[in-house]
Amino acid sequence: MADRVAVVSGAARGIGAAIAERLAADGLKVGVLDLDAAHCADTVDAITRAGGTAVALGADVSKEDSVAAAVEQLERTLGGPTVVVNNAGILRDNLLFKMSVDDWDAVMNVHLRGAFLLARATQKYMVEARWGRIVNMSSTSALGNRGQVNYSAAKAGMQGFTKTLALELGKFGVTANAIAPGFIVTDMTAATAERVGVPFEEFQRAAATQIPVQRVGRPEDIAHTASFLVSEGAGFVSGQVIYVAGGPRD
Repeated sequence: MADRVAVVSGAARGIGAAIAERLAADGLKVGVLDLDAAHCADTVDAITRAGGTAVALGADVSKEDSVAAAVEQLERTLGGPTVVVNNAGILRDNLLFKMSVDDWDAVMNVHLRGAFLLARATQKYMVEARWGRIVNMSSTSALGNRGQVNYSAAKAGMQGFTKTLALELGKFGVTANAIAPGFIVTDMTAATAERVGVPFEEFQRAAATQIPVQRVGRPEDIAHTASFLVSEGAGFVSGQVIYVAGGPRD
């Protein structure tokens, strides 16, 4: 993995930061991508302090030119990426009758359009190398979740997107898989707790009682799974959706 270059979107904090740090620990050079490169400093610093190599990249993943510029910057500094983790995401929760078109579009643009643009911009490096790994972040919300009609639809869309990438790119040695996290302690789940009016600690305790392993997840739980899917050992795993939720999901 020492010669591999990865790009992780939404990597300034939370799950994205944990994945970026884990991939760097696995030996990859990592492009830490978020809306503002300055916000990536903590993740880049954590990687470099641990002996890894990383660069901060600023891009709006919903904008084609912005994604292209970030990928070109990564190629110039670390090399062409053959590992992509599409993790960037936002919440604009509301019940259907209260949801604005702007809130629907914003979530679709960041999650689905963003994943499409980043995968399209990087696939040429994978095809040339005859090797690649694409990991897309879905969610248990893909199965439906009250107040998240936009987010649920986007995360379900990520699963179909992933399976199609696996079909199209497999002949070039490229795998594509999706991770569907359950309850993970992040700023996004804290925002959900705030939306429903429950203190976050109480929200976590209540969630843990409904999870078979009797605890909530941490970003590192997702990073471990991403590490496996990116590894050489996962070369025969493609087009799969792995629910990392502390128990089975339909």
